[in-house]
Amino acid sequence: MEKMELNRAFWLDRPTFVTGGTGLVGSWLVKRLLTAGADVVCLVRDWVPQSELVRSNLIEKVKVVRGDIRDRETIERTLGEYEIDTVVHLAAQTIVTIANRNPISTFETNITGTWNILESSRRSPKVRQVVIASSDKAYGDQTTLPYDENTPLQGQHPYDVSKSCADLIAQTYATSYNLPVVITRCGNFYGGGDLNWNRIIPGTIRSVLRGQRPVIRSDGSFIRDYFYVEDGAAACMLLAEKLAANPELRGQAFNFSNEIQVTVSQIVEKILNIMESDLKPDILNEVSNEIKHQYLSAEKAHQLLGWAPLFTLEEALVLTVAWYRNFFTHNHDLESEE
Repeated sequence: MEKMELNRAFWLDRPTFVTGGTGLVGSWLVKRLLTAGADVVCLVRDWVPQSELVRSNLIEKVKVVRGDIRDRETIERTLGEYEIDTVVHLAAQTIVTIANRNPISTFETNITGTWNILESSRRSPKVRQVVIASSDKAYGDQTTLPYDENTPLQGQHPYDVSKSCADLIAQTYATSYNLPVVITRCGNFYGGGDLNWNRIIPGTIRSVLRGQRPVIRSDGSFIRDYFYVEDGAAACMLLAEKLAANPELRGQAFNFSNEIQVTVSQIVEKILNIMESDLKPDILNEVSNEIKHQYLSAEKAHQLLGWAPLFTLEEALVLTVAWYRNFFTHNHDLESEE
């Protein structure tokens, strides 16, 4: 299938370390890596049976290291013992509301976790490529839109700051130590496997499947850059391949985006249309510490990497709704849970 085109010549038998492999992007990344023939090692902290990596039984096809991203000794041991060539660092505390409530655990995971990966990679002679997942939130609130890679990193709220810091630290390791590291900055990920129900897309789909009105925590006018999870996984792999071919990319960041501006209300409306629902959203208008308007320019990725998204927003939403229909069909206990 054209959408799944993979560079098997690059990935076949390549020892690849993925942090956050049971998470949203990680599950799809591991699936793509395995399809491409990579030798995948995953760092797993919590056992999440509903994770797509576990549900699909793909976790049985990877080497699993039990540990925490904050534990550098475990990371160094893993990179050494498994002779890791390529590192993709996705592990993070990704929920903005949790970051606002628990800034310390967010900083420890997102900032300390990142420098642990970078320092361990620096000390591991076999590591040749490191891909670090930053975020469009690293840019903070900006008056000039869209954000490009020259936009300053100026997060102000806990999650945004954690991503700004991790991003800058990754650049430090490239500049000061010549570490072969590149950085992805993507928008709000969505797609099958996202079990964070307070996020707008899975939360809306679950509500509709239960016959309940979907909840919008904001006033519905916030503009976000929604980015499909399979595109995120493919972008990580492409970036590792390009870095291997062109060491001059070291230290560079790349935005990945469908480059369309969509409000929260519009994304809910699209889901309701796909699901043929006449439910009306319940708009709470009660969020704080969130950026009002964000979208990215992916021009640099188009020009330097030859990158283009595999899926349109509409195609990806149809696939996402289908995933959740299947998920709830096979998880009746969750359907009745409040």
